[in-house]
Amino acid sequence: MPEPENTNLLSVRNLKIEATSYPPGEPPKTVTLVENVSFDLEKGKVLGLIGESGAGKSTIGLSALAYGRGGASITGGQVLLNGQDILTLGRNGIRTIRGAKVCYVAQSAAAAFNPAHRLGEQVIEASLRHGILSKDDAKKRALYLFTVLGLPSPETFGERYPHQVSGGQLQRAMTAMALCPNPELIVFDEPTTALDVTTQIDVLAAIKHAIEETNTAALYITHDLAVVAQISDDIMVLRHGKTIEYGTTKQIIEAPNEEYTRALVNVRQTKREEAIDQSDTLLKIDNVSAGYGNGFKVLDNVSLHLPKGQTLAIVGESGSGKSTLARVITGLLPPSEGTISFEGKELPKALKSRTKDELRRVQMIYQMADTAMNPRQTVRDIIGRPISFYFGLHGAQKTERVKDLLDQIEMGSRFLDRYPAELSGGQKQRVAIARALAAKPELILCDEPTSALDPLVAEGILNLLLKLQEETAVSYVFITHDIAIVRAIADSVAVMHRGRLVRFGPKSKVLSPPFDDYTDLLLKSVPEMEIGWLEKVLKTRRMESAGN
Repeated sequence: MPEPENTNLLSVRNLKIEATSYPPGEPPKTVTLVENVSFDLEKGKVLGLIGESGAGKSTIGLSALAYGRGGASITGGQVLLNGQDILTLGRNGIRTIRGAKVCYVAQSAAAAFNPAHRLGEQVIEASLRHGILSKDDAKKRALYLFTVLGLPSPETFGERYPHQVSGGQLQRAMTAMALCPNPELIVFDEPTTALDVTTQIDVLAAIKHAIEETNTAALYITHDLAVVAQISDDIMVLRHGKTIEYGTTKQIIEAPNEEYTRALVNVRQTKREEAIDQSDTLLKIDNVSAGYGNGFKVLDNVSLHLPKGQTLAIVGESGSGKSTLARVITGLLPPSEGTISFEGKELPKALKSRTKDELRRVQMIYQMADTAMNPRQTVRDIIGRPISFYFGLHGAQKTERVKDLLDQIEMGSRFLDRYPAELSGGQKQRVAIARALAAKPELILCDEPTSALDPLVAEGILNLLLKLQEETAVSYVFITHDIAIVRAIADSVAVMHRGRLVRFGPKSKVLSPPFDDYTDLLLKSVPEMEIGWLEKVLKTRRMESAGN
């Protein structure tokens, strides 16, 4: 009886990846990033690698190119491509594989493309460098891929430079670049994470269609289980460099075995009912318009209000004016028209004209806690600064207040003397929340504070914000592009599109039909934990996203 044919394109066996860390004042330490990971990937199939930051997803994905990023080294196991261990090939042998048999799509296409070269030149470069196609054939292949990926004007798209296309189009151009040499395997490293939720759907659909059309196998890396459920045949759940669970997409989504996997599946379950009485107004924005130097209006005649002790969610895709509105409220960008009132009193338009107490009452939490904190200051100093500035507390009194705030954000006083570099992403954002609370504000502007965090960590931050609101009666303006977050925390909702207010009112009213086309698009763009959801939503939505 003949042996059954081995259909595995990629087989990873007992993979171990290590790196060396250099703690200050201590001898170098060997850190294990990935330990004893094994999986198989058949030709034309997609394996999703899912887990939080630091789980080893990208590190494992890059091992398919025999590459260790940032000083990481593959120290054990095998990476078999068509039965051949690529870890034994040596430098020249590996060069013949990278960009030819195995290609890579990075998270940020904007950073991956050379801004000085046209897109078409870059898309066909690997095919020419490896001698896979002639220039004419490579151009024909690129045109075919631009068409398959749904890019506009495919005949002339390659003549554009990277800055002349949208983020969604650029991400699809990078997928075309990876597919051009007709590889056997593509590693997609969070290709939609940096995109708006509306744009993400189109890019995801284009990637799925291109994979099916070309019969290419793929490793799809993400931290969003709902996204990977739309594209993968199998899913591997990772944590701390180890396999937690490995199975078919259907089994992982519908019947997960492990507690951690169940937590990922149920991560979007936070919901709360809106407040019934929305009459006691804290913040009122009347007919506000604003723009930057050249006179172009970023905000156009926006009017809305926020009741005391409640949350107003402002939603929309990039460029809709959400963050600009937050800058106007804080006074960082004075409006060209309109007024902003706080508890019935009109606020000065510019930050420099506001009193210290007016500044104290409105605080902000930024999207990127990394860049919002001084890396040379400890948590004690970061949280303590507004305590000294607004209340004049110093020494033991200030330290006691910082400890109280650390307890309030569920971290504790053991973090007092740590620097930002010694904190996780979620811990940094909690410190940013504590810094805002230190001023005892009545309003906190939250500018996408969870968008850079893993789903489970983001869920913890949302629950913390809700708990703090119950304890302190603080009001939030919560800026986001994720309708799932709106459902979780908002009392009222404002939908913005291209600087204008499209829809505004209580959450139950805004999220109930009939919808305008843009709100319909936003609501249908939030990935759901359901196999086949992507195809269903593409058939029923009424407009394309601006990013496409």
